[in-house]
Amino acid sequence: MNSNAKLSDKDGMDWDQALFDAMARNLEEKGFSIHPLALNPRLTHALEHHVQSMPLQRFDPAGIGRDQKHRLNDFVRTDEIAWITGESEAGRQWLAWAANLQKYLNRRLMLGLFSFESHFAHYAPGAFYKKHRDAFKGEANRVLSLVVYLNPSWSADDGGELVLYLGVNGEETLKVVPGLGTVVAFLSEEFPHEVLPSRRDRYSIAGWYRINASVGNRIDPPR
Repeated sequence: MNSNAKLSDKDGMDWDQALFDAMARNLEEKGFSIHPLALNPRLTHALEHHVQSMPLQRFDPAGIGRDQKHRLNDFVRTDEIAWITGESEAGRQWLAWAANLQKYLNRRLMLGLFSFESHFAHYAPGAFYKKHRDAFKGEANRVLSLVVYLNPSWSADDGGELVLYLGVNGEETLKVVPGLGTVVAFLSEEFPHEVLPSRRDRYSIAGWYRINASVGNRIDPPR
């Protein structure tokens, strides 16, 4: 399908259905799923246009940890983020798409995904995020990590790859080029990963599906 062609609502649903099927199958079989140029074109271009037009003042330095443990650490990461709240039309479309994926995976894989949080990420040339996990066993309630890349005409020479560490001890690595419309998902507790420095501005969405970790009828907020 020509990525510049107009899509009807039905075309978009068919595109998403094929991707959701493949993601569910991959997650069930190996715990991660990588799909270059797979996000439906209309949503891809809406998100790309939006993030490219956002003023850099909207992005804040990213930290590590959560709540009281949250802190900046430019030894670990030097990217900038802007949380997606649905205030923009592109943001609303993205959150609706992520909600449909959540429903599909819950129905197909019985994951019990309860809520979703996500942000735009900007990596200036040279920025990085060193090897880390999105969740630790028994210490967090992030279940599934989701990444979408918003970089047109990205080549291997531009750097900025996502590196997934596979195997019991992370002895194998898999690099993902952050090209436009590429979708990556992986079990948050299972796969250490890092973002290598890039040679040009690099944009993406990072998101996490969570289970309900409420205690005493107090709902655990997404962030």
